[in-house]
Amino acid sequence: MDIPESHVIECELSDFDNGCVPSYKSSATSGVKAGVSTAGSVHELLECPVCTNSMYPPIHQCPNGHTLCSSCKARVHNHCPTCRQELGNIRCLALEKVAESLELPCRYQSPGCPEIHPYYNKLKHEQQCRFRPYNCPYAGSECLVTGDIVMLVTHLKNDHKVDMHNGCTFNHRYVKSNPHEVENATWMLTVFSCYGHYFCLHFEAFLLGMTPVYMAFLRFLGEDSEARQFSYSLEVGGNDRKLTWQGVPRSIRDSHRKVRDSYDGLIIHRNMALFFTGGSRQELKLRVTGRIWKEQ
Repeated sequence: MDIPESHVIECELSDFDNGCVPSYKSSATSGVKAGVSTAGSVHELLECPVCTNSMYPPIHQCPNGHTLCSSCKARVHNHCPTCRQELGNIRCLALEKVAESLELPCRYQSPGCPEIHPYYNKLKHEQQCRFRPYNCPYAGSECLVTGDIVMLVTHLKNDHKVDMHNGCTFNHRYVKSNPHEVENATWMLTVFSCYGHYFCLHFEAFLLGMTPVYMAFLRFLGEDSEARQFSYSLEVGGNDRKLTWQGVPRSIRDSHRKVRDSYDGLIIHRNMALFFTGGSRQELKLRVTGRIWKEQ
């Protein structure tokens, strides 16, 4: 979109001396400080004062030079949050241009990411960076905790009271007193320490369309590339019958709901589960066994 000439901020860009970013001045009383000599200080200027996120084009500014991002421009009803002046359609082209010259480390440098990216590519990288924090894998509530694997394992144990087990085989018994009540609720989450990694075993009841089902599946606490190094099997049965499932654990980068709704696990219809239980069918008793192994 063309910008009216009176709304274009005029700049003077100096030479890149000693690795410094350009300094510039504005024909308006610019909030952009002249003579900036480090990428870090320019990066601070690129932080939106409203949402504190990094700003990307179009970067807006008021007649007094205060800048903000395009998302926040709508939120503040087109008035500068600093001086209350009407914003209009003034673009801070100088700041947008300076941003093009920046190369900055990933925000997850502290956890271990060594990468440096041009400013306008940095956000895309960070959205997929393998060092970004993981979401809590607990599915019984909308837990907002994030962190690294060690922190999340401690959180699951202390805050969600999740059962922790060592070993690569498991044998769990699930009992429900009234199997005719199927709610969209997680029944159980168990964490296993195996091959120096952690795995989450989910078992829950939900409605598949109008059909009540039970489902068990495994998630890996780590990246998808690491999860693909492992396989697992699940088995459930009774009355001389059994169902088996073999698959690859899903990374916790995939949400619990995404995995469940893709049906990537062992699914048992309620009638079959009651058949496995036997007896009067007034109580559901299922035993799920399984193992995890590493592919060669």
